[in-house]
Amino acid sequence: MNVRTRGPARAGQYAALLCYLVFLAFPFLWLISTAFKPARELASLHPTWIPEHPTLDNFRQAFDEQPLVRAAGNSLGAALSAAVIAVVVATPLAYVMARTRGRLAAAATGWVVVSQAFPFVLLIIPLFLVLKNLHLINSVPGLVMVYVVWSLPFALWMLVGYVRAVPVELEEAASVDGAGRLRTLVSVTAPLLLPGIVATALFAFITAWNEFFFALVLLKSPEKQTLPVILTHFLGAEGVADLGPLAAAAFLATLPSLVIFAVIQRRITGGMLAGAVKS
Repeated sequence: MNVRTRGPARAGQYAALLCYLVFLAFPFLWLISTAFKPARELASLHPTWIPEHPTLDNFRQAFDEQPLVRAAGNSLGAALSAAVIAVVVATPLAYVMARTRGRLAAAATGWVVVSQAFPFVLLIIPLFLVLKNLHLINSVPGLVMVYVVWSLPFALWMLVGYVRAVPVELEEAASVDGAGRLRTLVSVTAPLLLPGIVATALFAFITAWNEFFFALVLLKSPEKQTLPVILTHFLGAEGVADLGPLAAAAFLATLPSLVIFAVIQRRITGGMLAGAVKS
């Protein structure tokens, strides 16, 4: 018997959801508003939501003051490389962990969960020493290696859940029909895992794109610095932010993640529904 939520309760749920969406959207909307405000409005004691005299001067100033295009290229290259490598490495490992039963698989899953509890500060010194011995300090490949190592545990955890959601009976049926192990993985399992692979790649990309601490410590040459590090250059010597250009640059820095998610979110949800099977 289906129990329908009563009108007041449903209205309360929608109201709570609306409040939550407003809470999430407020910082981004305020960032956009600040990016288009002239200096006079930014210094006003009575701030407004909508700029009275919108301007693009903050964007022009941001590009004139800092090498945003070069920094964005560095961030894009590092984030894409880290996402691709993390997915390529994590997918077969996640399949083995999900299909293997025993203490070893349980221990591996436990390590994945526990590894996420370590703060950045505890890892930066050993990582720095390892990269120094490999002569990868102040290099984008070294930074990519760090991003892969940092995102790999959570990528494994995500993909293990997706693999376990794929019924083993589908693989057994393909085997009965004469398909080999490799053919089964490519033709049966991989298409059902595609939404999970895309979601994992998106997570790894966003993590690397927004990362600041490792890039700040490992990259010293200005021409190799990533976009989050360049954003700190809009702070003056006394810690006073150049608010307009900073907001404009930060707004541009958030766009790639939003665009990528908007493009692939239908593939993620559509693939999840397509992967559903009837028993």
